[in-house]
Formats: sequence, structure tokens, C-alpha cells
Amino acid sequence: MGTIPTRVEADLYEAAKTAGALMSRSAAQQINHWARVGREFEVTPGVSHRDVEAVLSGAAHYDTIGGREQALVRVQWRDGIEAAREALDLEGEFLAEGEAWVEADADGRVIARSASAPTS
Repeated sequence: MGTIPTRVEADLYEAAKTAGALMSRSAAQQINHWARVGREFEVTPGVSHRDVEAVLSGAAHYDTIGGREQALVRVQWRDGIEAAREALDLEGEFLAEGEAWVEADADGRVIARSASAPTS
């Protein structure tokens, strides 16, 4: 997925930096997230934002909301999972803890990694 440069208002950028920091996203990632959520709201009239927020906060169950609201919840969940995955640095964590680990290479062979040497 490519990126295209665009201009945004300074206050929106600052709000995205603040909100993004709370969600482990960059300002650009946060603006993209807001754009995807906004797009879903526009193409699905009658969606209850309150119901979506209730599920995301854990105050309501996913199965109790309508299909349109579920679609928005899934967008939020996907973005959260993607941000968490991008923030992972398991090699760095293992090295910092002095732990050895194993992983599969591109051909599926098991490779043992030493806790003392980076994999580069």
C-alpha cells in the first residue's frame, strides 16, 4: 500500500499525534485510521456510534450490536492489531533479556538463535 502526500490542518495533526500516542500509532497512522472509520460511518447511515464505543470499551458485547456497527468495530480491532504487530520487536526483547529463541526461516526450516548475537 503506497502513500500520497497531503496537507492537513495543524490542529488535526496535533490531535492525531496526541490520540495516536495513546494507541501506539504515528500521527499519519491515526489520521488514516480516522479516515477509514469516517468512511465506514458515511457509507453506513443509521450506525450508532454509541454502540460501537460501548463494544470497544468492553461495556457491551459484539454480538448485541447490528451488522453495520460490527463492521466499524472490526475496523477498530484490525487497526489496533496492526499497530500492536508493527510495534513488536521480539528479537530486541529476547536479546535484551539474554534469551535464546528459535524461529522458522523463509523455507520453514527451524533456526536456533543465540541470545548474544543479532540475526542481521
